Formats: sequence, C-alpha cells, structure tokens
Amino acid sequence: MVDELLNADFSRRVVIATDRLPWIASPQAGVERRPLDRIGGEVARATSLVRYAPASVFPAHPHALGEEFLVLNGVFSDEQGDYPAGTYVRNPPGSRHAPRTGPGCVIFVKLRQMKPAEQKRVVLDLAVVPWRRGERDGHEQRVLHIAGDGSEEVMVEKLAPGCILAPDDCTGGAEIFVLSGSVADEAGDYGAGTWVRMPAGFRHTLRSTTGATYWSKRGHLAAPS
Repeated sequence: MVDELLNADFSRRVVIATDRLPWIASPQAGVERRPLDRIGGEVARATSLVRYAPASVFPAHPHALGEEFLVLNGVFSDEQGDYPAGTYVRNPPGSRHAPRTGPGCVIFVKLRQMKPAEQKRVVLDLAVVPWRRGERDGHEQRVLHIAGDGSEEVMVEKLAPGCILAPDDCTGGAEIFVLSGSVADEAGDYGAGTWVRMPAGFRHTLRSTTGATYWSKRGHLAAPS
C-alpha cells in the first residue's frame, strides 16, 4: 500500500536514489511501483517508477488530469500502439487507455499534473528528436514539451564531461531524473536513477565530471490545488 501523502510539500527539496527503493505491489498483479511523490490514494497526483512484468496488463482507466511518461526499458503498449524504451508520451486530460506489455517494461510516470485545457496527445521517439545547443558548449537539449504560456518545459538534456551550467534559481521549480552518467551541484552528487525535485527559488549550479543525460521538467511546481 502506498503512502497517500509522500513528499507532498513542494517547498522542500527531495533527492531519491530510486534503485535503492523497494518495488511495491499495486492492486493489479504484475504491476509494481516505486513512489516518489504522491497526493492521494489510488487516484492521485503522483510521480513514480512503474514496472510491468512480462505479459502483464492493466485495466482500462481514464486520466482526468492527464499523464506523461518516459519508457526507460522494455516495451509499453496500449490500444494505440507500442512504445519501446526511449519513447515519451503525453496523454491529455480526459484520455483513456488500457496498458499492457509483451516483454515487460519500466516507465517513469507523472499523473494528474496537466492543465485541463491541454488536449493534444504527444508521442515522441527520442532517437529522432534533434539535439539543440543548450546554454553553452557541451550542453545539448531535446525538447519534449513547452507549454504555450511558458509554465512548463520538459526536455532530455546532455552534459559533456566537464560541462558546468550557469547558476539557476529554479524559477517555478524543477525536477531532474538522471538517465545515465552523473551530475552534481553544490548540494550533492546524483548518479543514474536519481530523481531530484527542487522548489522554486532553490539556487544551484549543475555540472558533470563524467558526462550525463537526464530528463528535466521546469516551471511546473506551483502548489497543487
């Protein structure tokens, strides 16, 4: 059973080495979770890793306030298609699907965190999303989503070994999930599988000695309603 209030204070910084967390059974056989933050019961505003065993299925269900997920390994499927590792999906508010998998998969997923006006479904194969130059040499970005009002930016970012970004005040809050390599700031070092949530106003300077690739999301951490 998951905690209905987990890391629910969005004014606090959170760092979790997700590979050290136990997998927790969900109500559906073959589906397990590593909760990272949560407000609510089985229907919740939540950020989690979810693991599907081979040949597992999940009952059809709606997403009243949307979901977004990144497939980390395996193949996630639903009635609209198959999504292998490296696929980013945004299912808008009001959408509905019935997840399944053949070989099994792990996804990084965020639930009930979209604005009701968002209606476009997005499916992106990261391998074909072009890299663009970031704020300096050695920093590249793949843009996954930018809200029209500027309140949310979702990207996959890459730092070359030795790259140091400019100081960031995390306006509107920020999250990163480290996909490979390691990054660091004044508060610590974060290896692959680490999830970091930073409140608005948290000032840090991100850098990488080894090189790193990470998912990022910025501007979205207003207090939940």
